[in-house]
Amino acid sequence: MTDSPARTDSAALAWLGLILGSLFWAGNALVARAFHEAIPPMSLAFWRWVLALILLLPFVAVPLWRQRRLLLKTAPQLVVLAGLAIAGYSSMLYHAAQTTTAINMTLLNTCLPLVLFLGAGVLLGEWPVRRAWYGMLLAAAGLLVLISTGSWEKLRNLQFRQGDLWVLLSILDWALYSLLLRRWSATLAAIAPLSLMAALIALGIPLLLPFYLLELWRGQLFEPSMSNLAAIAYTAVFASLFAYLAWNYGIKVLGASRVGLSNYLMPVFAAVLSWALLDESLQGFHWAGAALIFSGLLLANWRPGRRVAA
Repeated sequence: MTDSPARTDSAALAWLGLILGSLFWAGNALVARAFHEAIPPMSLAFWRWVLALILLLPFVAVPLWRQRRLLLKTAPQLVVLAGLAIAGYSSMLYHAAQTTTAINMTLLNTCLPLVLFLGAGVLLGEWPVRRAWYGMLLAAAGLLVLISTGSWEKLRNLQFRQGDLWVLLSILDWALYSLLLRRWSATLAAIAPLSLMAALIALGIPLLLPFYLLELWRGQLFEPSMSNLAAIAYTAVFASLFAYLAWNYGIKVLGASRVGLSNYLMPVFAAVLSWALLDESLQGFHWAGAALIFSGLLLANWRPGRRVAA
């Protein structure tokens, strides 16, 4: 039988959200690196989520109160997810931005699909089909083209920095969050997406607070200038609310392994943003790498239609 129109529409919406989410996360890496000297990492992580919660509360305060018993019942799972997604992931990513480049951050994040492929199989029993593995390899080839800029010598001499370890740790953190979110999806299904997001943020902020206060105690402050506040606003609205909601919806509709493939888009978007904002030229290897990545995503997610039996 063919997939129902509703299911097809949900998958299309999920992929649209993931594509835009990858764009916003690529922007998040550029912002984190551009402002790494102006805004300390824990300050950016803390105020990003505080602002996101302030923006959400008018829409979720009443639903959260109505579902307070369910939220209390699922509190152990929510605390774990909040620790991973809100406190852990953003903190490690912003620490990485202190000592590595935005392109390294986006490139290393493309390790996530492999981690999710393996994790989904081992922890959830959701082994991807053979076509998905081929698609991942094709997208990985496109990634290598972008990394090397079409030059094998540059790929061989590629150097990584101390902050890259933080990126790798954040990948493991995010993969575990994604897998647990999928595993507990039935338990959390009764909580509306906005309410779930608000609950995770509300639980994650207190986990961030001690590290933010430690940063303040060390004298690491930031000036509340328009540019700094705009950077925080971007991370709160686009890299937090929209991208996280899109990711959570993708996990629910597509599964953990398939959504991870969207991370291959981040270096493509990073190159496009660098061209649009930093006046860097788009060259042939950008187009070749992007073509391979998009082809890999299409192959991994292609579902041949099946005829309905007569």
